Amino acid sequence: MFRPSFRALTLACAVALGGCGVHSTEGMAKALVSDEQENQLGEQVKQELDKQGTKFIQDPEIVNYVRGVAEKIFVSASKDRPGVNWKVYVIDDPKQVNAFATPGGSLYVFSGLLMAADNEAQLAGVWGHESGHVVARHSARQMVDAMGLETVLGITLGQNPNQLAQLAGTLAAKGALLSYSRQDETEADEYGARYAAQARYDPHGIVQFFEKLKTMEGDVPSIAQFLSDHPLTGDRIAHLQQYIAEKHLTGTELGAERLRPVKQKLIAQAQAAGVKPAALK
Repeated sequence: MFRPSFRALTLACAVALGGCGVHSTEGMAKALVSDEQENQLGEQVKQELDKQGTKFIQDPEIVNYVRGVAEKIFVSASKDRPGVNWKVYVIDDPKQVNAFATPGGSLYVFSGLLMAADNEAQLAGVWGHESGHVVARHSARQMVDAMGLETVLGITLGQNPNQLAQLAGTLAAKGALLSYSRQDETEADEYGARYAAQARYDPHGIVQFFEKLKTMEGDVPSIAQFLSDHPLTGDRIAHLQQYIAEKHLTGTELGAERLRPVKQKLIAQAQAAGVKPAALK
């Protein structure tokens, strides 16, 4: 039985789909990188992170807290994109103020970000932003753009272990899967504000968190790294504020009192280990 090569499939998709929506690679990602393949890719990235010794927090109080906030966001995300197997992991790194999501719906948050946030509304905005990347297939499309469809599909089939190891190594060290376009980041910001509001959080939380990061930029190296992957231009923040107003997004929940004991516990654990959290510099 004839089996077309990945290259032939890629060419066939480009011809058959024409423009494939806004971006041809977005259409190809949706047509050829299925939900199941994205789930497989996410699982393989997690396995590689484990293999490389990434330290994950196992404390039930902390993990359950993060999952509890994230699950409120996933309610909206699952409506926009059914079929995603959402998962949440907390990476034990007090010096990293970052979060990222991989294809398949795995959300990773660094403990340093939890310590930097002032309230749950800010976390909900970040969770919504990262979930938006998955819902809009930004991650899959960017991987196709950067590595080619053959390589991405080969990873899902276990044919490119070296590429997978390199990808996971970048995630563990950099806290980002790939650099998104400004258009992708703007769209993810909108998801973040909208999903937070739908979970009854103040949608301005994500704006406030971004503004806080900007003030910390000069003092904390990991903030500069975050901003290089998620450039927080004045125009971008202004657009987000305008979007919230135009869409009449509302929500009053802040949840600072629920985050406070989690932050205190994380700070105490970091200090006991002789690590100064980024948020305390």
